[in-house]
Amino acid sequence: MRSRLHRKLGLLKVAIECNKSEDGLRIEHWGMADLLLSGLLMAPLVVSGSSLDLCEYGRRQSPIDIISPVRQVLPPIEFHYLDAPLKIANDGHTVRVRFANGNHVVVGKETYVLQQFHFHTPGGDRVAGEEFGMAAHLVHKSKTGGLVVIVILFRKGAENPMLAMLLPKVPPQADGDHAMPSVRISPRGLVPRERGYYSYDGSLTGPPCTEGVTWLVMKQPLELSADQLARYKGIFSDNARPVQPLNGRIVRESR
Repeated sequence: MRSRLHRKLGLLKVAIECNKSEDGLRIEHWGMADLLLSGLLMAPLVVSGSSLDLCEYGRRQSPIDIISPVRQVLPPIEFHYLDAPLKIANDGHTVRVRFANGNHVVVGKETYVLQQFHFHTPGGDRVAGEEFGMAAHLVHKSKTGGLVVIVILFRKGAENPMLAMLLPKVPPQADGDHAMPSVRISPRGLVPRERGYYSYDGSLTGPPCTEGVTWLVMKQPLELSADQLARYKGIFSDNARPVQPLNGRIVRESR
C-alpha cells in the first residue's frame, strides 16, 4: 500500500511540477503535447487517483515496442496537407506547431483533422527493439472526438529539411505561441515517401494516460543529422515515455 501511494504521489508531483504554463496547469508529462490546452481532451485540473491508476495499471498504454506485427490489408492513409503560416511554440518540453486551416487525413471512412505536431527524444515507439533518436507526433481529431496520432520516426543520417527550417525559429522561452505570418510550413514535409504503417490501440503518453487513442506508426523512418539532434537536445531534455507492455494487444502492419 505504501509503495503504491508513493508511486501515485511521484506521478502527481511530476504531472504538476513539469506542466505549468501561462495557460495554467497542463496535465501531461511525457509529452502528448497540450491536448488539454488545444481542446482535444476534457479533464479536470486536478489529476485524480483513477488517472494515475491508468498510467500505472492501464492495459493499452503507449508507446510500445513493435514486435511480430500481423500483416493485413489496411486502409491507406490519405494525407490532405496544405501549407499554412507558421505558429510555433516552445512549451518547455518540446517544440510544437499548431494548425487551424483544415489539414486532415482520411483513414477508411473517417476524417481526422490535424491539430498540431510536436517532437520526442528518444522516439518512444520502437520497432523490433530499435530505439530511434527522435519522433514526430502528428495529432489528429475526428468530429466525434476520436484521436489519431501519426508517428514519424527519425534515424541519424542526412540533414532533415523540416528541422532545418524549424530549429532556428524555436522561441527561446516557454511563452506561448508565436505567429509568423511570413513563414509558410506544410506538414507534408514530415510524411515519408512510402506510406506503409503499423497500427495499434494505445493511449495518451502522459497523465491522465487516456486509452482508446489510435496510433499509426509510419514504417519508413526519416533522417536527421547528428548536429540537428544535438541542437534539439541543447534546447529540450529527453521527453519520451518508456515503452509499455503490449498486454496481448495485436499490432497490425499494412501490406
